[in-house]
Amino acid sequence: MTVATNAWFTKYFTDNTYDEMFKPDLSVKGDWNTLLENFKQIGVEGLTQRQNDINWLLEENGVTYNVYNDPNGLNRPWNLNVVPFLLDIKEWQQIEKGLKQRADLLDKVLKDVYGERKLIKEGIVPHEVIYGHRGFLRQCDKIHYKIDRHLLLYAADLARGSDGRMWVVNDRSQAPSGMGYALENRSTANRVFADIFADMNIKRLSEFFKEFNELLVEASPEKIENPNIVILTPGSHNETYFEHAYLASFLGYPLVQGNDLVVRDGHLYMKSLKGLKRVHVVLRRVDDVFTDPLELREDSHLGVAGLLDVVRRQNVSIVNPIGSGILENPGLIPFMPAISRFFLKEELHLPQIASWWCGQEKERKYVLENLSKLVIKPIDRTNREHIHFGELLSEIELEALRKEIEKKPYHFVAQEHISFSTTPNFSKGNFEPRNMVARTFTMAGKNGYNVMPGGLVRVASERDNLRVSNQRGGTSKDFWIIGNNKNEEQPSFNWNRKSAVSVSGLDDLPSLTAENLYWAGRYVGRTLVNARFLRMVLKQMNSTEASHQQVGAVKLDTLYKAVTQMTGTYPGFMEDSTNGKSALENPLEEIVSVVLNRNRVGSLANTMSMFSNSYYSIRNLWSSDMWRVFENIQKIWRNLENEKDLTITKLIRALNQLITRLIAFMGLIEESIMVDQGLLLYFIGLQLEQSMLTITKCRSLLVIKQPGQTEYEVLESLLSSHESLNIYRYSYRSYIRIEPVISLLLMDLHYPRSLAFQLGRLQKDIARLPHSIKSDVLMNYEKYVFEAFASLRLASSESLAKINSEDSLIREDLDKLLEKLSDLLFQTSQAISNTYFNHTYKQSQLVDQNFPL
Repeated sequence: MTVATNAWFTKYFTDNTYDEMFKPDLSVKGDWNTLLENFKQIGVEGLTQRQNDINWLLEENGVTYNVYNDPNGLNRPWNLNVVPFLLDIKEWQQIEKGLKQRADLLDKVLKDVYGERKLIKEGIVPHEVIYGHRGFLRQCDKIHYKIDRHLLLYAADLARGSDGRMWVVNDRSQAPSGMGYALENRSTANRVFADIFADMNIKRLSEFFKEFNELLVEASPEKIENPNIVILTPGSHNETYFEHAYLASFLGYPLVQGNDLVVRDGHLYMKSLKGLKRVHVVLRRVDDVFTDPLELREDSHLGVAGLLDVVRRQNVSIVNPIGSGILENPGLIPFMPAISRFFLKEELHLPQIASWWCGQEKERKYVLENLSKLVIKPIDRTNREHIHFGELLSEIELEALRKEIEKKPYHFVAQEHISFSTTPNFSKGNFEPRNMVARTFTMAGKNGYNVMPGGLVRVASERDNLRVSNQRGGTSKDFWIIGNNKNEEQPSFNWNRKSAVSVSGLDDLPSLTAENLYWAGRYVGRTLVNARFLRMVLKQMNSTEASHQQVGAVKLDTLYKAVTQMTGTYPGFMEDSTNGKSALENPLEEIVSVVLNRNRVGSLANTMSMFSNSYYSIRNLWSSDMWRVFENIQKIWRNLENEKDLTITKLIRALNQLITRLIAFMGLIEESIMVDQGLLLYFIGLQLEQSMLTITKCRSLLVIKQPGQTEYEVLESLLSSHESLNIYRYSYRSYIRIEPVISLLLMDLHYPRSLAFQLGRLQKDIARLPHSIKSDVLMNYEKYVFEAFASLRLASSESLAKINSEDSLIREDLDKLLEKLSDLLFQTSQAISNTYFNHTYKQSQLVDQNFPL
């Protein structure tokens, strides 16, 4: 097939850039031709539909890439183009050989830099290249490891060079990202292209991940059957957090943050609800300098104080070792051929971009004479220093850069400006060429290094855009290595440990994860209760009777003030109109603010935001069904925020949708994880929040006696907001009166929505917490709940409904009881947090790391 025979490519070529699909005579390469024949059978409409299927699957599975300061929100959907990237097995074998060599070489460099430093002593690498890079950590000098290879995981960015060969563009060694996205890309493509996968011999990724799991197990400093392995993440706001959670879920290891870990007696431990649990291996996604605030960056909240000391004692393995960021130094690239000859006695198998370190006079002179043709990089980009494309700079900017290089030459490296090859991208019914970069992954195995048969391919966001970056809106592709024999048997995925050991208990639950589960329960409960209450108030506002009757107006004033008390959005409706404009003068405006003002503490929008944050922080625990419902909730909320000309009816409709999805979400939570895997914490948070809001609601609407018909309508509104009106009618079959309302909502042990039932369940749940089980006496949080439950059980609905004085409108006994219960539950919350979620302990450095020793 040639380009002329396919209408999809009529506008494909605009220049002479090397393209991955076509030969110089514009004929299609063999494997690409097979792919195009499959696409031809699918057709444009079919291919468009499959792209839509891919977009839907990624959205359904919650695949995101966090983009800082993105106006569309933090969690941008991951993009995967329907056209994969193909490489023939023969070319791949040469690339694979070069990647193994480069990983082996960089491992030797890492050992030498923190060991004998022969490269500097023998003049192979100038000392400024090493010591001028902030990735060199003196604190890691002379650290010994129990593992043969120090560089356990290595990623290389490859691009097609001017000679038609794949060149190394970047080395990634600290905490290389992309493996999880590559796996998700393959999983998605496999589902959408099951028919094509059967027709083409595509190398599978499963064996690589099986071996990667074995690598983590074998990395343990203590050779035990089932070492404790954790994945250390900076948190849910990190750009690749989805991948951290995805790998944690896929590999079955706890996802932890720095506050989940602590050093004791020269060992690393994970803080769980039951106490400290020894950690043997850490797969880290935190950059070097943030891993230990005691010895490295003191302002870091991402690492673990004393971690480096545990590494020195050989009591934990870090993948990759702290200090490996020095290998990402572009200043090493010009010296890599000499390094290879020095260590391996051979030339590099994979070419790399021509580079010149400006610390050498001859090279600096060449760079300054050709500044407009080169790409200038600082050798150290740990502080996000800029890359300068000479051809894009003005004369004034070039002169300023020239002076900067002359002032600090050792700080800069120049590289040849190469034009990346292009690969086809399907867009709007046509194929367009896009510049591409392929990230490959190499890991240490028992007999050398192993390379993932594929990887993560990224392409530019626009046709003529030279920048290939996810942060700039780039798109990804699945990476297919095409084998020779279509009948070749692919390795089957066989995931196993040496022995079956259950780790699904509270002792395996990181304390920060437990806290997020607890707060997820509280925020879900708060969102649901307040959404129902606001919906009820809006319905009352929409009633035509309320606008014409004095009774309705008094009732609404009471409900408005209850909104402020329920949400805590003071002053709100509680403000006296004599001190300025009262919210009661324009209640809809205030209600809209309570619903949608994200910056207002206590608002529904603010609570939704907190709920989303807690959810993202533990998304590795949730099922795909939960993610779909959660994403649906987010869509409803985004649509409401973008709605113009909000009316009461539109608000009610949106709240109806939100409430329905929240109920579905809450039901799915109980199917996703076991009680002893953390669901218990969610239940405790949920019951505690619902109990506290039930108390607040009853204090707002029951304590003050309303006149005549108003009392009836307030009670009816209360029952309606509590989803208890039908239950009341079925149970009492009478006119709505205060005493049976108190009995039903507060004291009925058999009604799941009553306060007594909620406190009884809360009492049972907290008795299952680790400290409760271990102790022969009641913990503080148990005492508070026990006292609250007992106080409620000792009260009578008759006495609580009474007005003690003819001159008073206050049900004093009810008010005192509810106030006491509120205080006790607040103390319960504080006691649970102090017992299980205290992360405030911080160690400080005794020496300023910026002070020269």
